[in-house]
Amino acid sequence: MLRIPRPSRASRGLNLIASGVLAFLFLAPAARAELTVEITGAGANRIPVAIADFGGDFGSARALTSVVRGDLERSGMFRMVDAEGVSMNEAARPVFAEWKERGADALAAGSVRPGGGGRLEARFQLFDIARETPLGGEALTTSTNMLRAAGHRIADFIHEKLTGEPGVFSTRIAYVVKSGPARYELHIADADGQNAKAALISPEPIISPSWSPDDSRLAYVSFEKKKPVIYVHSLVSGQRTVIANFDGSNSAPAWSPDGRRLAVTLSKEGGSQIFLINADGSGAQRFSSGSSINTEPFFAPDGQTLYFTSDRGGSPQIYSASLNGGDVQRITFEGGYNVSPRISPDGRTMAFITRRDGPFRLAVMDLASRQVQLLTDSAKDESPSFAPNGRMILIATEVGGRGILSAVSVDGRIKQRLSIPAGDIREPAWGPYRR
Repeated sequence: MLRIPRPSRASRGLNLIASGVLAFLFLAPAARAELTVEITGAGANRIPVAIADFGGDFGSARALTSVVRGDLERSGMFRMVDAEGVSMNEAARPVFAEWKERGADALAAGSVRPGGGGRLEARFQLFDIARETPLGGEALTTSTNMLRAAGHRIADFIHEKLTGEPGVFSTRIAYVVKSGPARYELHIADADGQNAKAALISPEPIISPSWSPDDSRLAYVSFEKKKPVIYVHSLVSGQRTVIANFDGSNSAPAWSPDGRRLAVTLSKEGGSQIFLINADGSGAQRFSSGSSINTEPFFAPDGQTLYFTSDRGGSPQIYSASLNGGDVQRITFEGGYNVSPRISPDGRTMAFITRRDGPFRLAVMDLASRQVQLLTDSAKDESPSFAPNGRMILIATEVGGRGILSAVSVDGRIKQRLSIPAGDIREPAWGPYRR
């Protein structure tokens, strides 16, 4: 029988959970403390960058500066050059020799000032210290409540200018918090774990959240009907739609890259098989065949190939198949247990969970060479999810008997732990770039 890490402890305790009233919330503030982040390791060649204290309104400028510095430091890509107490706005010309002495390759400076209608205007400029030239900047209209979002956008700009890759600081993550014997909360938070809000609170388990490509919807599995049912939840309106409530189990939703349909796992025809279904719940068509268990589907970025977990070879392994027909291809061969395939946004790398000598660990495979690298030394990893730039992978794991989230770079050098003191965290999903 195929056994996979998910559903987590949430569903394993299903029969012990008392029934109660399900609460649907329109992104209400989360009742639990926000995630705390611990960082270990760093990139091989961190870029030394200074963020001067933003000028203008003191309170707003200080908050914005803190977000930008925090984002860049947490990424592991940058070495922050001390600029504490050095106030400088975007219009001032830096004394380049001074910043060269401090060891900075780049400097960002800016200001936050009142705008019309109670709004704020945040301006910034990024400078190349070696070449003594500006690299660009922006003017952002924001508000006191949206200062964090403005800070994330500034950090994204800096990240892309200095690395050539888009930053992911403005993206969001989804995850499930279990607190107490019968309380499950589906949280949406900034990528740094802050600004968490509850999209759903239930006395029954919630598992397998999956972001739509446009960042506006989440598909997930809820047990509120005393069985697994797949919902699509609009994060804009709060409206939910049942898209799969067939006889038996409905699980493992995964969006197609165009957002028009999902791959899901259904047992309505006996056993666990993969189906393709429209985003409104219509037109379910069976994709997998045979008597084996086929589950955990995931679309390749081109939308033409599905990766999935199957026990057709006798043990859980990862396979792929074209949506246009053709033979099923086996992808994993090392070890007797490989599950939960997730393909990087560029289609070159596959993250998955492998069991080696007992522990469940995160691994990545280069799909061209089929070379595999283990990225963690933990024992109970599950639910991998790529950042939209493909640089980091978010997973759920366990430390000291408590569920936490961990983010690991694809080369294994940068590691972050995200935890909540008062709850178990499971089922992470990293959202796409925001539009």
